[in-house]
Amino acid sequence: MKYTLSILLVTLIFIGCKEDKNLIFETSSFDNERCSNCATVTISVPKAMGNKKLDEVINNALREEVIFILKYDDEVNANSIDSAIQSFQNEYSKLREKFPEESTLWEASINGAVTYENDRILTIQLDYYLFTGGAHGYGSTRFLNFDKTKATELGNEELFKDIVDFQGFAEAKFREQENIPTSQAINSTGFMFEGDEFYLPENIGFTNDGLQLFYEQYEVASYADGPIILNLPFEEIQRYLIPLSL
Repeated sequence: MKYTLSILLVTLIFIGCKEDKNLIFETSSFDNERCSNCATVTISVPKAMGNKKLDEVINNALREEVIFILKYDDEVNANSIDSAIQSFQNEYSKLREKFPEESTLWEASINGAVTYENDRILTIQLDYYLFTGGAHGYGSTRFLNFDKTKATELGNEELFKDIVDFQGFAEAKFREQENIPTSQAINSTGFMFEGDEFYLPENIGFTNDGLQLFYEQYEVASYADGPIILNLPFEEIQRYLIPLSL
């Protein structure tokens, strides 16, 4: 009986240690004042909880990304999400003052979620939508990747052992998905890669199914085509990636 209890205790400790490697998040929500002349802003992003350096790195990166998406008024020194919301509102107010008959309300929504986490890598996806007048709004996705062991944010080139080698593989998969013959230029079917040369998107992130390459609207195709997304399963790309676990 004592032997059985000892095994159980060791097992629970082992499981607990493994679970401790996952970060703890809470949801941080932000919005602005509701009024007839106010833009509509809703933000919901994860916040890493704790006093570790990694938590600070993650939260700072998320804050800077949200500020970058929202900031419209260069005269405002936006150093927080609240001040970025105010920047967005200020620009809308200037428009209303200049064109009082303008009835279209500006809108911004940003939602973030953890899409991948193991003992080394963390990926957070931000989906956002902006409407600032005109025929249509603009929505997109941004990925933030982190090395938990080093407490650093990862650039795209740091996700791969050799990014040039991976790019060649990604181009082959892109051509296969989009039915672009290997004998023809990458833009031969209507894409708009600059210089008619394939390149990786700015937004690359991990999901539980693998790696996602996210080309924003206008990045390589027309607005009508929407975002172009290439999902690559882990089993196909493992040899190109940095070690994802310890």
